[in-house]
Amino acid sequence: MTTKVLVTGGAGFIGSHHVRTLLGPEGPGGLAVTVLDALTYAGNTANLDAVRDHPGFRFVHGDIRDGALVDRLVAEHDQVVHFAAESHVDRSIDSAAEFVSTNVLGTQTLLDAALRGGLDRFVHISTDEVYGSATEGSWPETDPLRPNSPYAASKAAAEMLALACHRTHGLDVRVTRCSNNFGPFHHPEKIIPLFVTNLLEGLPVPLYGDGLHIRDWLHVDDHVQGIELVRTQGRPGAVYNIGGGTELTNKDLTGRLLAACGAGWDRVEHVEDRKGHDRRYSVDCTLIREELGYEPRHGFDAALAETVAWFRDNRAWWEPLRKRPAP
Repeated sequence: MTTKVLVTGGAGFIGSHHVRTLLGPEGPGGLAVTVLDALTYAGNTANLDAVRDHPGFRFVHGDIRDGALVDRLVAEHDQVVHFAAESHVDRSIDSAAEFVSTNVLGTQTLLDAALRGGLDRFVHISTDEVYGSATEGSWPETDPLRPNSPYAASKAAAEMLALACHRTHGLDVRVTRCSNNFGPFHHPEKIIPLFVTNLLEGLPVPLYGDGLHIRDWLHVDDHVQGIELVRTQGRPGAVYNIGGGTELTNKDLTGRLLAACGAGWDRVEHVEDRKGHDRRYSVDCTLIREELGYEPRHGFDAALAETVAWFRDNRAWWEPLRKRPAP
């Protein structure tokens, strides 16, 4: 029997990797996948070229805030994996309204449709940024949420609505909170693809503040592996951290990217720090490891080198994205 999965935001960086994995040669099989994506600046149908001719693939151009469209689509599917979101912190600081509208109201639109349509399972993709900033140790899933940016606050609100839907109505909701992703097809506004593409074009790279902000880096393929474990084996109502286990300061990361691109520190421009910039993120992945057997498969250094090589070899993919006007 075919399981029908609706993937929102499936033309974005992580969502498209999930779709390519589900429908790829090593995928689980027995799935039909529909991508719903509004194709904002971060959505790119080229990310789905590898599966476009798969008999189980369908693409729908639309917005998760469109109640009539979402009702129809959710009713046709067994499961939803919900990636769709505005996700760039800097943009949320400049203008938070779109983040609240898409991330919060859009999620509620999906949840309402899930209840009306009798959905079997709703996997909500969140972020470690909902925890705020860690001064020491690593966050378990039971830690309180203390989001600092408008983006993180909108994601925290969205997952709280999803979990409330589970507790109130019994909908099978499963939540994941991931650390910073990297890999191919990553939109060039985020730090790794921004720095790599700038360096490949002979441009400087902007390093916030003192460069000592710490992030845990997770290859997108490991993230998708974790999502699949949660989708197929996770518990209803549970939250799972998914991390990569490599914590680096932004300055350390910059040094590695400079070396990979054959550039020196003279290419770095120190810029004013981001408002409310979280100092450190660190997730405790004990739960997903012990309960679902998750382990990252990609060593950071090798995966970073492969990522840089991908951007070097795929200029035709990212050059048009850098030329698009900002929304």
